[in-house]
Amino acid sequence: MVRSATLLDPTTRRIVRALDADPRATVGGLAESLGIARGTVQSRIAQLFDGRTLRPQSVTVPPEALGYSIRAIVTAEVDQDRFDEAMVALREIPTIIECLATSGQNDLLCQVVARDTDDLYDVGQRILRCPGIRRTATSIVLKELIAYRTTPLLEA
Repeated sequence: MVRSATLLDPTTRRIVRALDADPRATVGGLAESLGIARGTVQSRIAQLFDGRTLRPQSVTVPPEALGYSIRAIVTAEVDQDRFDEAMVALREIPTIIECLATSGQNDLLCQVVARDTDDLYDVGQRILRCPGIRRTATSIVLKELIAYRTTPLLEA
């Protein structure tokens, strides 16, 4: 079940943009720099932690800083009768940093990281051994051209 995020009004968007620019900003500092009452800033930030608005996992530490120099996209076809089993098993693979359900020829698109090509091979084999996974295809990411971003959406 997909939970929809709370729609951000212009004031909350300003606060989020300011936090993107300076994640360590204090409530008082934000209130002063944005010209918004401190209580408003504090309540808007509290609302962001509703479990639907802010991403629940850290995306600030690049995998390279943890020794994972290779990133790849793995697409997978899943036996629909075993989909839940497959997801339980895939969640146990820590080097899968994102997994999306897709339409079309493949059912899943997983972003994975690996320390080297041997490690990538092992990650791919581990995915293939998950119950319900019929086949996979792996593409190595050569260069990140546009990083995950929402700032342009906040500014729109």
